[in-house]
Amino acid sequence: MVKKKVVLAYSGGLDTSVCIRYLQKFHDAQVTTVTVDCGQDEDFNEIESRALAVGATKHIHIDSTEEFANEYVSKCIKANALYQGKYPLATALARPLIASKLVEVASNEDAKLVAHGCTGKGNDQVRFDITIKSLNPELNILAPIRDMNLTRDQELKFAMEENIPISLEAKKYSIDVNLWGRAIEGGELEDASMEPPENIFHFVNNRSSEARYVEIEFRSGVPIALDGNPLKLQDLIVEMNRIAGAHGIGIVDIIENRIVGIKSREVYEAPAAISLIECHKDLENLVLTDHEINFKRIIEEKWSWLVYSGLWLEPLRRDLDEFINTAQSRVNGKVKLKLQNGSCRVVGRSSKNAIYDPEEATYSSRSVFDQRLAKGFIELWGKQSVISNQMLSSFES
Repeated sequence: MVKKKVVLAYSGGLDTSVCIRYLQKFHDAQVTTVTVDCGQDEDFNEIESRALAVGATKHIHIDSTEEFANEYVSKCIKANALYQGKYPLATALARPLIASKLVEVASNEDAKLVAHGCTGKGNDQVRFDITIKSLNPELNILAPIRDMNLTRDQELKFAMEENIPISLEAKKYSIDVNLWGRAIEGGELEDASMEPPENIFHFVNNRSSEARYVEIEFRSGVPIALDGNPLKLQDLIVEMNRIAGAHGIGIVDIIENRIVGIKSREVYEAPAAISLIECHKDLENLVLTDHEINFKRIIEEKWSWLVYSGLWLEPLRRDLDEFINTAQSRVNGKVKLKLQNGSCRVVGRSSKNAIYDPEEATYSSRSVFDQRLAKGFIELWGKQSVISNQMLSSFES
């Protein structure tokens, strides 16, 4: 009897490692594991060895770092995307890319089943399932952790019984890493009153108390150079993770509203994301009108929510990109950033598209602004408010 072919999204962690064995034992499946490199800087040979040792029939590694940076992260930067105003969507951005590769491999391997290691409590199940079904509704999705209602301690017990090797870190926390950030949850972090221990962070530390200045150049809203050196986006992000992280920048500790209706305590480290979005927002203030900026904030909030909520392929997200891209055509220039002791502060900016005019803004005698015009403007600007207050006073008396 020919075994069912299942293509499993494989990270090498606890959830996906036990999934291999669950798929074999309870679905009598032949498992092909797929690891998609989104810039997580891991030992992919070790991940492949682990997958095959646990029982995968075949392992496929896909390097998608450049695609992740150019097609996903760049859009996030242009949208100033921060879910709940804080989380730069690192995991949320990578999931639709991984899911799309899963669908491609399933087609190449002639598999009718795909699988992932998501729990029924998390957001990733939504991101995987919707993307997979949007790209190929004929595929059936297996999610052993969710389908069997497994808890983390049950997974660990099963891993021990089945001699599945699990790292010490994976036993304590659930961790996801890519180019744009690192997510840490579970274990002692579930106590929302407890400060995260310093030893859980890999990107962020505070080795230097000395100030570091960096200059980021943008073209059409996307970073293209660091301190005058042109870099590919993925290389610039790696370098900013190193530089900003070494100055204590990038820790996000948030009570997050999950898609499935529960609140969770999430800890992220994203030095490049936090610092680059800060630079980008500042440059927009220099070159875009007040009306554009205020309307774009509405767009940004919706864009971030769509991506967080697993709706990367929702047509509205692409529609919003059209507006964002049009506005970004003028977001060209350089931003100077000061990094020190966890502080990330813009201290200078310049652009040939700047609509800031020092000849109008100055208080010196070289000013070209006619102050006398302000009196008539104020009369018109506040007319309705003044009249309304006069009527209210008359009514109350």
